[in-house]
Amino acid sequence: MARDTGKRADTAQEGFAPMTLVILYLATFAIFLGLDFLGLGYIVKPVFDRHIGHLLLENIRLLPAFAFYAFYVVVLVWFVSAPALAEDRSLFWVLGNAALLGAAAYGTYEFTSLAVMKDWAWSMVVTDLIWGTCLTAVSAAGGVWVVRFFA
Repeated sequence: MARDTGKRADTAQEGFAPMTLVILYLATFAIFLGLDFLGLGYIVKPVFDRHIGHLLLENIRLLPAFAFYAFYVVVLVWFVSAPALAEDRSLFWVLGNAALLGAAAYGTYEFTSLAVMKDWAWSMVVTDLIWGTCLTAVSAAGGVWVVRFFA
């Protein structure tokens, strides 16, 4: 059950030293990027190769990939991680809220693709939705843990 901290949601990020937010962002970004590198290669790519391998590039386009990662982690920090630090929320709270954000983001992509793409398969939806949900949750919790550990 959420406790009332008396803080307004739009001011949750106030009071942080700028370096705290930088560390939070960089830690979350590094965890997200590192885990996604592994997950894409060993979990997601094999499923996507089976169904739409003929559409996949041999080498990814780095600029759009970086733009996604950079923006997504900003959103994750803004809506989950910084409020968790400001309100002294538990890591379980971070995991749950980040998982919800991840499910919404990855679900939007996957279900839209399933609705409009000819070769999109349910196995792709399930794999990427579960991966994105878990990846987002673990990355946010890891970033918060790093800041708390070193603060």
